Amino acid sequence: MKEVIEELKKKMQKTVNTLKEEFSHLRTSRASVSLLEGIKVDCYGQKLPITQIATVNVVEGKILTIQPWDPNLLKEIEKAIQKSDLGINPTSDGKTLKLVVPPLTEERRKELVKVAHKMAEEARIAIRNLRRETLEKFKAAKKNKEISEDDYNKLEKEVQKIHDEYIKTIDKILVEKEKEILTL
Repeated sequence: MKEVIEELKKKMQKTVNTLKEEFSHLRTSRASVSLLEGIKVDCYGQKLPITQIATVNVVEGKILTIQPWDPNLLKEIEKAIQKSDLGINPTSDGKTLKLVVPPLTEERRKELVKVAHKMAEEARIAIRNLRRETLEKFKAAKKNKEISEDDYNKLEKEVQKIHDEYIKTIDKILVEKEKEILTL
């Protein structure tokens, strides 16, 4: 039964890590390399992420600079950014691109907070489903006389405790992301 508990912890941690990853793609007023992660550039006969063909730096938390390793790709990177849903127009000096991340409007901030809440709720649902699945395994073991009623009750309490810890973690991550979105 310990293996089942360890597997539960792994799956719950994976859910939390997925939420963190999703949150990293939510745009805030701060410039971040992760803003460019979803943008692919047509080059060398394939579509590659910007981070694989250029050096990307954050300047003063508001500006992203992109310096392609192959200067011939500058125009392609610029086109890819313009086509993306970032809503930011890059400026070029012939060697590098600059992206000034504009501050978010109040309305857009509220929308992003709603999106963050939805993502967090989906993670909570996944955690609850994992708890339910694990408890069903323990109920089946109890029914088949593999574990006693007392063991089942102890395991149920342990699963609930683990569940509560991960839900708290999700709530904490959400509060941090909300602050980040709402901070000017």
